[in-house]
Amino acid sequence: MGQLSLRQAVEQALAHHPELAVADAEVQALGGASLQARARPNPELSFTQEGTKSPSRTTTVQINQPIELGGKRQARMTAAERAAELARADLSARRHAIAAAVVTAFFDVLTIQERLRLAEAALELSQRSSLATSQRVKAGKLSPVEETKAKVAEANVRIELAQARSESSAARARLASAMGSPLGPLVLEGRLDDLPPIQNYEGFQAQLDQSPALQRAEMEVRRRQALTAVENARRISDITVSLGAKRDQEQGRTQAVIGLSIPLPLFDRNEGNILEALKREDKARLELASTRMQLESEALQARERLSSARAEAQSLAADVVPGAQSAYDAATKGFELGKFSFLEALDAQRTLLQARSQYLKALAEAHRASAELHRILGTDALTSAR
Repeated sequence: MGQLSLRQAVEQALAHHPELAVADAEVQALGGASLQARARPNPELSFTQEGTKSPSRTTTVQINQPIELGGKRQARMTAAERAAELARADLSARRHAIAAAVVTAFFDVLTIQERLRLAEAALELSQRSSLATSQRVKAGKLSPVEETKAKVAEANVRIELAQARSESSAARARLASAMGSPLGPLVLEGRLDDLPPIQNYEGFQAQLDQSPALQRAEMEVRRRQALTAVENARRISDITVSLGAKRDQEQGRTQAVIGLSIPLPLFDRNEGNILEALKREDKARLELASTRMQLESEALQARERLSSARAEAQSLAADVVPGAQSAYDAATKGFELGKFSFLEALDAQRTLLQARSQYLKALAEAHRASAELHRILGTDALTSAR
C-alpha cells in the first residue's frame, strides 16, 4: 500500500484542484481583456452618391478615422491591467487557502488515526480487565456486579471504537475533497506530535502587511482608481478625421475631401459615471481599512490559538499523560494482585484514555491554528510539517 506525505498532498492539490483551474481560467480571460484594451478604433469607409443620372452624378469616397483624445487608450489599458493583477491575486490567495485546507484535513486524518489506535488499545485493556474480573468473580473474590460493570465498560469502548472508525472515513473524505482528487487506500505519512512553530511578533506583523487578502484589497483600490481615470478621460470628446475624393461626372473632375468632426459636450459630460467611479473608489478604500482590521484580528486569534494549543500539548505530553499512564499501570497491577478494586482500576483507565484524547485534541488544534495562520498571512503552509 502506498504512502502519502503532507507535501505530496499539497502539491497534488495545487496541481489538480478544480477551483484553481477556475481561477486560472479567469486570469487567462482577463489577459484577453488586456489585449483588447490596447486596440485602437477601426477606420470607417464611406461612399456617397448624389444624383442617379450618369452625366450629372457625383460620387464621394472617403475614410473616416476616429482619434481618441484625453488619454482614453492608456487609461483603458491601465484599468485592464489592474483587473488582470486582481485576478492573479485571487489565484494566489486561492492557492494559499487550498494548501491550508489540505494541511488541516491531513492532520485531522492523522488525529483520527491516532484516536483509532487509542480506541483499539482501550478495547484490548477493557477485554483484559473483563477477563480478570470474570476470573475473580468465579473464584469468589468479587461480586458479580463487578463483572457486569466490566462488561459495560468494554461495551462503551467498543462504541467509541466504532465511532472512531466512522470518523476516520469521514476525515479521509474531507481530505480527498480538499485535495480535489480521490485519496484511495493510501497510508498517510506524518508526525502529529511535531508541533508547528510560532513566529516572533515583529515578523508576524511584517507578514500580515503582505497577506494575500490585504494585497488584494489594495489592488482593488488601484483598479478603482484606474476606472475613475477611464471615466474622466471620457469627458473629452474624440474627433473623427475624414479623407477622401469627390468625383463630379458632369464637370469631369475629382476633388480631394478633408473633414473634421467634433462632438459638442453640451448635454452629456459623463458626470454620472464619474461620480459613480469616485464613490466606488471611496468604497474600495473603506473596504481596505475594514479588511486590514479583520485580518489583524483573525491572525492574532489564530496565533493565540496556536500558542495555547502548543502549551497545552507540551504540558500534557510532559506531565499529564505520563502521570496517567503510571497511575493506570499501578492500578492494573494492584487490581490483578487484589490490592485495588475494579472501580479504582477502571477509573485509572478512564483517566489515561481522557488524557491521551485531550493530548490528541491539543495537537490537532495546534495544526489547525497553524494552517489558518498560514492561510491568512499567505505563507508556506508546509512549514507546519517540518
